[in-house]
Amino acid sequence: MAILSVAGLAIGGIAAAGFLGGYRINSTPSFPLGLWRIEELSREARLGDTLFICPPASSPAIELARERLYLPAGLCDGGIAPLIKTVVALPGQTITIAGAQVVIDGTSLPHSTIQTTDGQGRALPVSAGGVVPPGSLFVHSDYVASFDSRYFGPIPAHGTLGLAREVLTFQP
Repeated sequence: MAILSVAGLAIGGIAAAGFLGGYRINSTPSFPLGLWRIEELSREARLGDTLFICPPASSPAIELARERLYLPAGLCDGGIAPLIKTVVALPGQTITIAGAQVVIDGTSLPHSTIQTTDGQGRALPVSAGGVVPPGSLFVHSDYVASFDSRYFGPIPAHGTLGLAREVLTFQP
């Protein structure tokens, strides 16, 4: 019994140290599965940055995603884990939903087909598009079933925790 207690404490200590050190496990297919690290971002986010970012818990689309269990549990507001997403549009850029694809300033975004229903046939919300407002980011993942700005629109940049860096990952 004592050995199990010590082992449990050791595992808990390692997990706490990893969490405090900025390490996170990605268990969603939007990006490679495995161990990631949050790296400090001492500048504003740029196009192409892959970020850990907390979505706004009060957004209707995020509330729906939480109810449907699209997003894992975590320490962001609303009990949601931070998302790993790539910045594809910045404030002032225009987002259009054309056909079933995202278009940014007139250029189609690769891998941005919009799904109308989830895997259980339930309707998905779709971003209305428009100009990305000041202080916001339009974020994306190339994974076809990723829940990203295609569905919830731009999100506040102040939710950025830092750059997402792969440590030990694999593709399923």
